[in-house]
Amino acid sequence: MSTIKNHVQLIGNVGQEPTITNLESGKKVARFSLATNENYKNSKGEKQTDTNWHTIVAWGKTADIIEKYAEKGKEIAVVGKLKTRTYTTNDGNQRYVTEVVADEILLLGSK
Repeated sequence: MSTIKNHVQLIGNVGQEPTITNLESGKKVARFSLATNENYKNSKGEKQTDTNWHTIVAWGKTADIIEKYAEKGKEIAVVGKLKTRTYTTNDGNQRYVTEVVADEILLLGSK
């Protein structure tokens, strides 16, 4: 059961071109948004779509795959875990950010 703790699986479309950063330590990190859609019918029977946006962070070889193959609009599957971090803005306000740290990426459909 320990393998399903803090486990996230998402299938969606890349929302913007990934941002790739090469750190001084030699590590590479990729950041991008992923849009997931949920379709349903409202009380009038009309089709509705609810879009959720997720921030994805990938490191190392997974970041390499993102850099080479993931472009805006590309459908991908992401397997990873949720990570929440805090930071303080310049005006002293504390902010919380929840991201999906990707362990695996699967390239699916075309653009």
